[in-house]
Amino acid sequence: MSALSCQQRKILPMPMMKQVSLSDIKTFVVLAEAGSFTNAAEKLACSRANVSKQLSQLESDLGVSLLVRTTRTQHLTPQGEAFFERCKKSLDGIAHAIDRALESSDALAGNIKINCVGGHIGEDIVAKLVSDFMALHPNISVELDFSSRRVDLISGEFDFVFRMGELVDSSLIARRLNDINVGVYASPNYIAKYGKPSDPKGLSHHRCITGSLRNWAFVNSDTKAKLDIAIHGNLTCKNGRIMVSSALAGNGVIRVPELYCHDEVEHGLLVLLFDEWQVESTPFYLVYAQDKHQPMRLRAFKEFVMDNYASYLR
Repeated sequence: MSALSCQQRKILPMPMMKQVSLSDIKTFVVLAEAGSFTNAAEKLACSRANVSKQLSQLESDLGVSLLVRTTRTQHLTPQGEAFFERCKKSLDGIAHAIDRALESSDALAGNIKINCVGGHIGEDIVAKLVSDFMALHPNISVELDFSSRRVDLISGEFDFVFRMGELVDSSLIARRLNDINVGVYASPNYIAKYGKPSDPKGLSHHRCITGSLRNWAFVNSDTKAKLDIAIHGNLTCKNGRIMVSSALAGNGVIRVPELYCHDEVEHGLLVLLFDEWQVESTPFYLVYAQDKHQPMRLRAFKEFVMDNYASYLR
């Protein structure tokens, strides 16, 4: 265990209103083990005078003599022997606790708690990413929660959160993973039956399938004009897979991320309704609490996500 500086005197409360410096106690233990002021001063990287001063201060604070000093020899008093044994045991316990804390911090083992939005992003992208990370680090376990509820990173409820949208809490760190493009789609059968709206205003007369958003915002790619349309859904569901499935069945218009229905659009099963009017992309973040002493397992996961997330989008 590294020595405390002779000048850094942390005060510990003692019975009867007495206060004792932890640094003075450390110096006393080193002195008792070293056998001389000269050896103790070398170990503590300070002068013999400082060692003597700290010992005198400790004896004064305790009100007992700990060491008998002569010009040739020194030895502990009975009180000094008892005090040394107890302090040595306590300091060794502190050193052990520090070592265990460092081992835990540096080990690629332990548990990671992750919260993520569900649907395609959580179940097809993040889940695969987490599985591959665990395969690389078999001593790490993961608790993966799929929900969009508000979570508390500061309290330690989760270590990481994957979240869409801008971050409000400035005390957290948000690493941008990508921008999620969003489109408005309907099936060819729905369009044949109900027609295709010429612009977003026409959505008020159409059957729509909504998630958590009841106002759909659009930007005109040419004029940059903006529209905010209030939507009344015939089906309300926060699960993207179910929304896409319902749209495929011809039940209405959906507003979802492109990656939710890429294959369906490519095969003509769903049609993008607007070319000029677009939905602004939504940023997707890995969010975590600020911690300059972040354990190795958390640092490893963070780096794995930042290095590899893009490859899971293909």
